[in-house]
Amino acid sequence: MFDIREKPQVVRSALLVGAYFDRRQSTEAAELLEELEELVRTLGIGIVSADLVFAREHTARHLIGKGKARELMAKAKELECDCIIFDNELSPAQQRAWEQESGVAVIDRHEVILDIFNMRAQTREARLQVELARLEYSIPRLTRMWGHLDRQGGSGGGAGGGAARGEGETQLEVDRRLAYKRLDKVKADLEEVKKQRDTMRKERSRVPVPHAAIVGYTNAGKSSLLNKLTEAEVLAEDKLFATLDTTTRRLELPDGQPLLLTDTVGFIRNLPHDLVQSFRATLEEAVLADFLIHVVDASSPHALEHYQTTTRVLAELGAGEKRVLLALNKSDLMDDARQMELRRRFPEAVFISTRTGSGLDDLFHRLHDMLLDRVVRLELSIPLERMDLVALAHEQGKVLAEDYERGVADIQCVVPRQFESRFAPFLRREKKPAKSDKPLTK
Repeated sequence: MFDIREKPQVVRSALLVGAYFDRRQSTEAAELLEELEELVRTLGIGIVSADLVFAREHTARHLIGKGKARELMAKAKELECDCIIFDNELSPAQQRAWEQESGVAVIDRHEVILDIFNMRAQTREARLQVELARLEYSIPRLTRMWGHLDRQGGSGGGAGGGAARGEGETQLEVDRRLAYKRLDKVKADLEEVKKQRDTMRKERSRVPVPHAAIVGYTNAGKSSLLNKLTEAEVLAEDKLFATLDTTTRRLELPDGQPLLLTDTVGFIRNLPHDLVQSFRATLEEAVLADFLIHVVDASSPHALEHYQTTTRVLAELGAGEKRVLLALNKSDLMDDARQMELRRRFPEAVFISTRTGSGLDDLFHRLHDMLLDRVVRLELSIPLERMDLVALAHEQGKVLAEDYERGVADIQCVVPRQFESRFAPFLRREKKPAKSDKPLTK
C-alpha cells in the first residue's frame, strides 16, 4: 500500500530524540521534547528514553553527526526499542538512512501528529483532511517504503542492450500513480465539503447573528468552554487534539442577544505546515468570525509559548487582526503568585475555570461588551395593528418586558442595531407638559 505504515499498531517502545543546533535554544528544545513525550503517549507508545542532542551542524545523511547517530542506534538496540522518534522533521532520505542502519522504524514529530489526527478524526470532513495531509507526507517517502523490493530487480543487459527495470521500480511507479490519483480525489472531495460549508455560512448570514470562534493551543479547554457556555455535549477530553471537527452552538447572553460559538481544532508548536493547509477549510471559521475567544491553559508552565504559537498560526491564516477576548483557563490550578504574574502580562484577560465554573459570569459580561456596537436597547409603544414588529423583536432580539394594559404593546427589548430604524417611529418618549399649560383652578 502506498500510504504511510501504521506504526502505532506495532510499536510498543520508543527512543525519543530531540536535536538542536544552537546552544541558546537548549531550553526551548527541552520543552519541545517534553511535548513530544506527551504526543507519543497519546498514541499509546511506551517511552524508554528521551535524549536531547546538541549538534554543531545539520548533516545530509543523519541530520546530526555520524558518531552521535551510531551512539543513538546502539542505545536503541541495547534498550530493545522498536522505534526511534525524532522531534525534528526528517527528510525522506534521512529517514531511510536511519532505518537501514538501525534496523528499527524511524519517524518524526510530523508523522506522530499525523497518526494522532488519523486516530481522532470522526467526521467525513476531518477524515478527508487527515488523509490529504498523510498523502502529501507519504508520497515523497514511497521509495523508502518499497525498499524491500530493491533486491528483486532483474539483471542488467539482455537482448535490448539496456538495463532491465526491477520489480521494485515498477511497483513504486504504480503506487506513485495511485497515490497521486487518490490525492486528486481527496482534494476534489474536500472542495465539495468546502462548498457545503460555504452554503451553511450563507444560511447563517441570512439571520445576522454575531459569531465568535474559540481558538487556542491543543488541550487548553476549548471544547470544555463550549460545553459550559452552551450546555452542548462536545467531546472534551484531557488529550491532545481531542477535537478535529468544528462544532457551532447558539448562546444567549444576559441581555438576550444571541451569539454563535464555534469550537476549532487546537494548535501546537511546530505544527506541520501541510496540516495547517489541510485544515484550512475548518480553520476558516476563525477567519470569518466577528471576534475570537483565545483560550490558554494558564496552569501550564509554557502558557506564554502556547499563546504565542496560537497567535502566530492565526496570523498565517489571515485572522491576525481579529478582535480577541483572552480567556485564561484552569485558574483553579494556579497559586496567587502565578495569577499576579499573568495579570501583569495580560491585563485585559479574564480568568476562568471550566471545571469549577469560576469566572464564567465575568466572561459572559465580556462577551456582551464585545457586541455592544451591534445591539441597541429600546423602549417601545407599538400599536396592536403592528404586531409584526413585536414578532420581529422576539425573533431577532430579546424582549425583556412586555405589557398590553394601555391598549398598545409597551415593550423593552434588545435588538440588533441594523433593525433600529424599523422601530424608530414607536420609541416611547415621556410626555412633558407644554410651557403654556396652567394648573386647573376651581
